[in-house]
Amino acid sequence: MSHTPLQVTIGFIGAGSMAEAILRGLIAPGIADPDRVFALNSQNDERLAELRNKYGIRTTRMPEERDRLISEADILVLGMKPKDAAAGIADIRHLLHPGQLIVSLVAGFSIGAMERIVGGAQPIVRTMPNTSSTIGLGATGISFSNAVTAEQKETCLTLFRAIGEVTVIGEESFDILTGVSGSGPAYLYYVMEAMINAGVEGGLSEEAARLLTAQTVLGAAQMVKTTNEWPGELRRKVTSPNGTTQAAIEVLEAGHVGDTVARAVKRAAERSREISDSLAEQAEQYGKQV
Repeated sequence: MSHTPLQVTIGFIGAGSMAEAILRGLIAPGIADPDRVFALNSQNDERLAELRNKYGIRTTRMPEERDRLISEADILVLGMKPKDAAAGIADIRHLLHPGQLIVSLVAGFSIGAMERIVGGAQPIVRTMPNTSSTIGLGATGISFSNAVTAEQKETCLTLFRAIGEVTVIGEESFDILTGVSGSGPAYLYYVMEAMINAGVEGGLSEEAARLLTAQTVLGAAQMVKTTNEWPGELRRKVTSPNGTTQAAIEVLEAGHVGDTVARAVKRAAERSREISDSLAEQAEQYGKQV
């Protein structure tokens, strides 16, 4: 499917797997013109060369060119590690101009914390994509600062729809979003690992157990999306009285698996809040230096 390329210049500061997922989602279908996209990182020339060769984008490690690209960009996507984010934003704030859209991929970094560092009401978008974004099947939560225009919102939604589903939420819900979808793939991998191991112990080859488990999880997820039915209702439809599924569900209920999963989601949300508080303290320090 062809697209009319976005008429904006997009810069990625930090060139990790999530940045590449967005690059791939934008450039492969023609949503963005590679001539209007650039990527920067702090020390890895080989990584920049890899992205340049794969996607035809611009890259540089030259300070003057780096500063020019940052200052001229319409959108800056921040993909640095959380521990480096406050210093990284402080390092470029003198290059920012009013109306330049900042899109953060940094886990735990609030809009308020970023505003304190840049020292003004810069248009800022906070996002939380999950790892499935790297294959175009991500789930991304997104929240906008008051300075983001309607046109910028639509452009930003286009960026993240290129790598999966997008849900706009209030920023106060970011911690629980992290618990549900940000960390969520790991919970499913944990369950899949147990299913595969049980299959192997029961006599299946590892390859067969892995394929059957993966397809089962994929199909179940697609059923929820396609039918729009509540998962509990779909579960009841496949649980015949006194059948094999009922026997299995009884074991799960006896082990309080549902409660355990809910506690896991809430603990991930609590940890997200703890990380956010720590990053807010860093932002306060850098904000005082403005």
